[in-house]
Amino acid sequence: MQADCAACFGLCCVALPFARSADFAADKPAGRPCSNLRQDFRCGVHARLRDEGYPGCTVFDCFGAGQKVSQVTFGGTDWRQAPKTAPSMFQVFPVMRQLHELLWYVTEALGLAPARPVHKELQKALALIDGLTRGSAESIARLDVNALRGEVNTLLLRASELTRARVPGRTRNHRGADLIGARLSGVDLRGASLRGALLVAADLGGADLREADLIGADLRDADLSGADLTGALFLTQAQLNAARGDAATVLPPALARPAHW
Repeated sequence: MQADCAACFGLCCVALPFARSADFAADKPAGRPCSNLRQDFRCGVHARLRDEGYPGCTVFDCFGAGQKVSQVTFGGTDWRQAPKTAPSMFQVFPVMRQLHELLWYVTEALGLAPARPVHKELQKALALIDGLTRGSAESIARLDVNALRGEVNTLLLRASELTRARVPGRTRNHRGADLIGARLSGVDLRGASLRGALLVAADLGGADLREADLIGADLRDADLSGADLTGALFLTQAQLNAARGDAATVLPPALARPAHW
């Protein structure tokens, strides 16, 4: 569930659209290769994406969907070798990306000891999703991913509640809250629900985010300097890459400190 770009056909650089903005230096429609994509499917400006105006690329994470589509769904045949496969491949990739994101969350939930009461259901969900990722291109493209996400989210929410219930004291509920630019420096958010919260440019410097549920939280340009994210639930590398932090930010062991920090 980690991206292996060397085993992918540059799918995120072709299948997905992006608009000229602070995140991307140019417009690109879905299905058209980025101008920076080389013939070997590597990025020609990968080492200087932020300097070239493409910070949006540095925060994207396919959770390993790129190599699954490239090497499993399409058996290692790329869209340049077989142009007729391109429309199907580009249609499958965004769906596969969502499936792999779900695999990431369910796997994490299975590692939460307090969530043991729902582990059996989570294991069934993991097997189901994994099986779906190994289906044909046609079957993957037909999937109702939103319905699947809804079903799995019920289990993830229960796993979160069981885990956060172990946190002493009363925890905060900021689920889906608009906290854009909020001043939360040093605030005790341990065990808080920040599911889907808008934390764009929020000041979380020195905040206690231990065991906080951050699934789907928008952390773009949020300041995490000195924050403690030990045991943060459902935090992804993409969220960290979109935020700002420093050497004092405490991260979960499974995640890496972004190079731009």
